[in-house]
Amino acid sequence: MPRAGERPAVLLIEDDPGDALLVEELVADSGVAMDLRWVRTLAEAIDELRGAVPQCVLLDLHLPDAQGLDALGRVLRYTGDAAVIVLTGLAEEDGALAAVAAGAQDYLVKGRFEADLFARAIRYAVQRKHTEQAASALRTSQLRAQENARLERGLLPTPLLLDATVQVCARYQPGRTQALLGGDFYDVVQTPDGTTHAVVGDVSGHGPDEAALGVCLRVAWRSFVLAGSRGKELLGLMEQILVAERSGPAIFATLTCLTRAAGADHANVMRAGHPGLLVRSPRTGVRLEEVPKGPALGLLPGAASWPVTPLRVPEGGALLLFTDGLIEGRVGEGPARLGERGLLDIARRHAGQSADSFVDGLIRCAENLAADGGGLADDIAVLHLEWSSPA
Repeated sequence: MPRAGERPAVLLIEDDPGDALLVEELVADSGVAMDLRWVRTLAEAIDELRGAVPQCVLLDLHLPDAQGLDALGRVLRYTGDAAVIVLTGLAEEDGALAAVAAGAQDYLVKGRFEADLFARAIRYAVQRKHTEQAASALRTSQLRAQENARLERGLLPTPLLLDATVQVCARYQPGRTQALLGGDFYDVVQTPDGTTHAVVGDVSGHGPDEAALGVCLRVAWRSFVLAGSRGKELLGLMEQILVAERSGPAIFATLTCLTRAAGADHANVMRAGHPGLLVRSPRTGVRLEEVPKGPALGLLPGAASWPVTPLRVPEGGALLLFTDGLIEGRVGEGPARLGERGLLDIARRHAGQSADSFVDGLIRCAENLAADGGGLADDIAVLHLEWSSPA
């Protein structure tokens, strides 16, 4: 829409000089200041529209180089935000109505409108065009919200637990820069033998493709675990899925996954290019464990190896897995980031709290420390696992 005091630009596409003169007189008589440009052919109009697009286009449907709806369709491809009003003869109102149905905002019958009606038709057509665009943008936003909700259900699953011996506290938070779901994911599955399986992963990049790939990997992980895949075989299958589904060869994923048998004093941990994990002990507090790791999934397809490392779980203790969004926020105004050691310092200050308070405290402190650096730009997925003896 023209700003207050701005003269609206109008492009007239009309091959008849008499009709063009009539439009010029209507503009003069209307008292509405507007910049009117006149071209005789569709080819000239397209040259004009490739430069500056006006607020309104007045289109005669009978031009030397285009006729009827074909002329309208070709104009609409170049008008963008401009409203289009069709100029038609007295006996051609049916064609004008068809033009409105095909995308024009209005039509005027030559010789049957006054100056004030002409000016009002232009204003209404421009407003109607912007109303249509706003409605389209709203619909697009609603569809995007629905897609995000579907992705959220895929990325943030309900843990599949068979008894109360496993307690799960999970959090997901989108990065501040995009406020949408990214490619971080997590899952927890307890198999019939009582073994706990868990994963936290992060697909490189942001956007719907990465989020969809995160959902794909999360579902694949659960399916492979339930089908009996374990250890290096499991990560090899995950990598095959990533390579087959990713949008380009530069896309990769990092993850940490673990398996703890019922009643065992340790968990078997594998890392694929992922940050370490925190171990909570009711006696010794919190420590950072960076077990040996292999490359991220997708970096060396078919040639990578990931060691399986036993990690002792303290009696009454817990494990915390997280994605790098939690530790990559800038601390202060300089380039320094929180990092794993900074997160460990925060965790030790919250060591005696319950699982929910502990996890929320970590995220809140990380956000506060990164506030001066623009906040936490990346997505965050956090998974807190603790075990209790059967009742």
